Amino acid sequence: MARKSTPKKRRTGGPQGSVVVIGLGRFGRALALELVDEDTEVLGIDENAEVVQAISGSLTHAVRADSTKEDALRQLGVHEFDRAVVAIGTDLEASILTASLLISFGIDNVWAKATSKAHGRILTQLGVHHVVYPEHDMGQRVAHLVRGRMLDYIEFEDDFAMVKTNPPADIIGLPLANSAVRTRYGITVVAIKRPGEGFTYATPETVVEADDTIIVAGRTRATERFSELQ
Repeated sequence: MARKSTPKKRRTGGPQGSVVVIGLGRFGRALALELVDEDTEVLGIDENAEVVQAISGSLTHAVRADSTKEDALRQLGVHEFDRAVVAIGTDLEASILTASLLISFGIDNVWAKATSKAHGRILTQLGVHHVVYPEHDMGQRVAHLVRGRMLDYIEFEDDFAMVKTNPPADIIGLPLANSAVRTRYGITVVAIKRPGEGFTYATPETVVEADDTIIVAGRTRATERFSELQ
């Protein structure tokens, strides 16, 4: 194991609010870089020296280590973090062993990438707090965008979604209170964007114009039907 650097110490041993990301492939790298962009300190770990070298200048710390070895993780202070992400994809054994170690450390929030439902069930049974399916979730999201007139789409649990779309003709020029979108379509307009401006919260008095972009929320199928209106 070639150790490049160690995380700074905090009250429980690591930097306050920091995250350890294990596995720096496409998903792990994108996640780690986004965290850094949001001013979060990140310890990135991967077994591939070339991968670590390529990203070392972009993360707070980047380390080459075997994440299936408890001693290696303890030497890096991983057990002292309160948030960890297992972003290992193709090596299921390494993913499961790494997640098991993080759970045994008592880390408060462990996220793990799953490549299949079976993989996800095992991670859940181990005690992983958050299992994500990035390829599956992205596939679903793109399918919704391809199928309709939506500009963007986010689906949450319990059949609830938010959609960015253009307003249909029958609500243009009316205050939202008078358009009765909630009664007629089962959705709520939550934000609106004028050309050249940023998004602002929508109010009952907001008048929707033809060039506006709106964000609506509601049941998944209701938001889809609304985005398909002309």
